[in-house]
Amino acid sequence: MSVHDRFAAHELIHRWWFNYDEGHLDVLAGLLTDDCHATSRTELGTHPHEEFIRSDNRGRAAVMAWKKEHRRHSPYPLRHHAANVHVVAERGDEIDLDSYLFVTQIIERRPSTLSSGVVAWTLVRTDDGYRVRAQYTVLDSIESAPFQDVGYVADRQRTW
Repeated sequence: MSVHDRFAAHELIHRWWFNYDEGHLDVLAGLLTDDCHATSRTELGTHPHEEFIRSDNRGRAAVMAWKKEHRRHSPYPLRHHAANVHVVAERGDEIDLDSYLFVTQIIERRPSTLSSGVVAWTLVRTDDGYRVRAQYTVLDSIESAPFQDVGYVADRQRTW
């Protein structure tokens, strides 16, 4: 039987993106563990804006410094939508979840796709609820092709 509150874990992910989009970055800092690790990149690392997208930070201060700078240079309104959130593994006080990410902005007064991708999360249960220990974001940037022709996907593991 699971000792984890899956609803609370899902809710933390949704709370994360809502507060990120609205610029409530002080809320995000409170959702991170001291030893957190956050990365972001595109699947091949060759996107024209890879320098803006790429990050690899450890510790709350470093993660938040990058998040603040990245958000400052991102559009508003910006909407991150976590979809297909599901539990991958549970270990003691940790729970791993994967989700899709769909990001929109407003262009000519209409929602417009900005990005999509996959996010792997590790949350840790604390006395104050779940906190983010790891967040690994891989944004889509290649042209879609038949699955059999995109070799690296079949071999991709959660160790992003």
